[in-house]
Amino acid sequence: MTVILTNLRNAVIAGFVLAAILAALALTTWSEQIRPFWPFLFRWLHVISGVMWIGLLWYFNFVQIPTMPSIPDEQKPAIGKHIAPKALFWFRWAAMSTLVTGVILAWLNNYLHHAFALGVTSGVPAHTVIGIGMWLATIMWFNVWFVIWPNQQKALNIANRFPDLAADAKTKAARMAMLFSRTNTVLSVPMLFCMVAAQSLFGAS
Repeated sequence: MTVILTNLRNAVIAGFVLAAILAALALTTWSEQIRPFWPFLFRWLHVISGVMWIGLLWYFNFVQIPTMPSIPDEQKPAIGKHIAPKALFWFRWAAMSTLVTGVILAWLNNYLHHAFALGVTSGVPAHTVIGIGMWLATIMWFNVWFVIWPNQQKALNIANRFPDLAADAKTKAARMAMLFSRTNTVLSVPMLFCMVAAQSLFGAS
């Protein structure tokens, strides 16, 4: 057990193995009662990706950003050079995975077009609600990849891509990244409301 828990890769693999065992149990024991497997699989992957994405978004906004002013100046480089770049890697790719698996899930359940059309093409309230959530998530994904990440690269000089950037330009980039990260935090609340409401209040697939 120690070999598994002291290594992140092994721990993650163990988690997926346990999930695979549960999936095999469901497919064999309750095969006549379960819904189609592929929509379930992509919903599961969508949820895992979303937990990673929103979890890191909230980590930045509830923990890292508010704590930075109280960290001694000599310790701040450790955050910018080691912790933040790694967190931003998982942050942006979790956003990508959440978007992709969400689109695939909507396609598998035959409401992709209706959702992006906000239910106008179907007249189904669930499509309007899930569509609002999908559009909010798409805006958030755009902010991650095309505003937050480029500006964080400048502010933190990630991979030494901006070694000669002036201090005021770094400050401006950091502020831009923070404002759009805070925007995503605001949008994450109604986005999650729509996702849950579409399932729980309107019974969307």
